[in-house]
Amino acid sequence: MRPKPKISIRELKKVFYKKQHSVTALENISLDIAEGEFVCLVGPSGCGKTTLLRILAGLENQSSGEFKIERSEKDRPNQSMVFQERGILPWLTVEENVAFGLKMRHQPKSHVKERTNYFLNKVGLAKFANMYPKELSGGMKQRVSIARAFANDPEILLMDEPFGALDEQNRYILQEELLSIWSETKKTVLFITHSIDEALYLSDRVLLMSAQPGKIIEEIKIDLPRPRKLEDIRSNPEMASKFLDIWRHLQVEVQGSRL
Repeated sequence: MRPKPKISIRELKKVFYKKQHSVTALENISLDIAEGEFVCLVGPSGCGKTTLLRILAGLENQSSGEFKIERSEKDRPNQSMVFQERGILPWLTVEENVAFGLKMRHQPKSHVKERTNYFLNKVGLAKFANMYPKELSGGMKQRVSIARAFANDPEILLMDEPFGALDEQNRYILQEELLSIWSETKKTVLFITHSIDEALYLSDRVLLMSAQPGKIIEEIKIDLPRPRKLEDIRSNPEMASKFLDIWRHLQVEVQGSRL
């Protein structure tokens, strides 16, 4: 008997209404994600990827359809969301930002301190614990966001292009750090990216979305063993073929959306 999926989505639809006009952002989204699975969403800009994450996070309501997130423990948060930017609180220090979710849940001080220190060390920010966001680089701010999300110990992680604004070198460093923490915690991750390399490197599955209205039109399984290196992706003929398949998909969808 197959275990219940961690995330189950059935015939989800989202329509935005503006005065006398309506825009269908998502249509007929049906999807299962297993516990501990790392899934990437790839699609053209405006296809509803972020809207889907916001619905799962409880920040938007769907117009029709349903989704369910299986809970393991009642005292753990259901999900945490990591944004491309705007993710950390400017009036709190690095340490206070990482501890924020735990404190909001009224966790014991010793537990808050232990988990905060652990994840500050994991992302290489222990010596910056007392600094404020305005004193940090973009890459360091994203490390804070990732540390806070994992420290809060959610059931699932929803990540909306968290590395999209970073240069290639910092992006790769943070990808490695993310995979290192994920390999320990085995969180269920739904990750939005526009980078094909990133999707192939990080995920167990890549879901390709159509242009608006967003639909999942293809699933690509990534069978490379873990741990991986970026070189494994770029030097593997099968991955090169998958890269081209995704590239062609995006090209067709982007061109089609302009007609």
